[in-house]
Amino acid sequence: MNSQRHLLYERLYNYVLDDIQKGSLRSGDRVPSETELARKHGVSRITSMRALQNLERAGLVERIRGKGTFVARDLGRLAEVGGGERPPRSRRLAPRVGFLLPDASPAYGLELLNAIEERAGENGLSLVLKRSRGEQEEEERAIEALVRSGSVDGLIVFPVNGEFYNASLLRLALAKSPLVLVDRYLKGIAASSVSTDNLAASRDLTGYVLDAGHKHVAFVSSPPANTSSIEDRLHGFRAAFSQRGLGLDRQHLLTDLKFGFPNPESRIPADHAAIRAFLESHESITGFVASEYPIALVIRDVLHDLQRDQGTMVSCFDSPRGQFVQPRFTHIQQNEREMGRRAVDLLLAQLDGQHAPSQSIVPYELVIVPAAAAVP
Repeated sequence: MNSQRHLLYERLYNYVLDDIQKGSLRSGDRVPSETELARKHGVSRITSMRALQNLERAGLVERIRGKGTFVARDLGRLAEVGGGERPPRSRRLAPRVGFLLPDASPAYGLELLNAIEERAGENGLSLVLKRSRGEQEEEERAIEALVRSGSVDGLIVFPVNGEFYNASLLRLALAKSPLVLVDRYLKGIAASSVSTDNLAASRDLTGYVLDAGHKHVAFVSSPPANTSSIEDRLHGFRAAFSQRGLGLDRQHLLTDLKFGFPNPESRIPADHAAIRAFLESHESITGFVASEYPIALVIRDVLHDLQRDQGTMVSCFDSPRGQFVQPRFTHIQQNEREMGRRAVDLLLAQLDGQHAPSQSIVPYELVIVPAAAAVP
């Protein structure tokens, strides 16, 4: 399968090579620019840039800053690609994809990274990994660097939480560059994404807490604005109450934590204080739905400090897992491995010029941890 795959930039490579071999383009002739190639063939500028870079590496063209790209004066390299034959894949760089993520933890992110690495390897792709460390400015710098250098053919991005969309990410999506988002999507922007049905998952999780007898339940998260996964989890929280005919007086929201996924250690003191103040002013709350696992840990610690951990239920999204790891909380377990595999497949489809759905939804599992079995 891999050896037969012809990516878009390879097609442009072959298009220019054909013109050189037929004599339509001769030594010293100007080659169409990145913009001209992209417009003529209906591809992104990143794709045309990659094609010209590979032609230059093959010694077939010369790129002169400020002037353009020209057929090389010495075309001896043409003999190496077979005088009319397509250049074999072994003579080209392996297609490269970038994966940008905040970070990875055993609770969430590590299995996603492993799956993307494995799927990329299965398809003969090289993977360039960048971490944004949960900072939107770092995410934007990383995207700009990868795109400007032309070092990748496409990007898989796990966006950071943020009040505003990353401008670089928006530009890629609007330019229809090969791009797949994981864990969330950009509302109103046509970009391919892979995620859990967070609304349904949160509705199921909240419903379980309510049906366990907890009359007052809190949803706890970082700000949901423009972070689709958190927004949908908040909508699912509210939907569980609506399904049961329960009023707003039983819903409690704390959605302004400073938490930064997935390594929030530096923000824990501020979040600990915020959660403590929230619980001290809402003594009726006995059930909690945390948008992420680290938030659930802080809630558990605050409840212990306040001596209110008896009779309470803390639930969350995701949890560390393994042969010798017992889950602490009832939780939604997202299928990170399937998410990672689909992300690579969707990116390959785009690189092949095929249609990729705007949203791909991956199934989840509600993992119930009875109170007696919960790990303190």
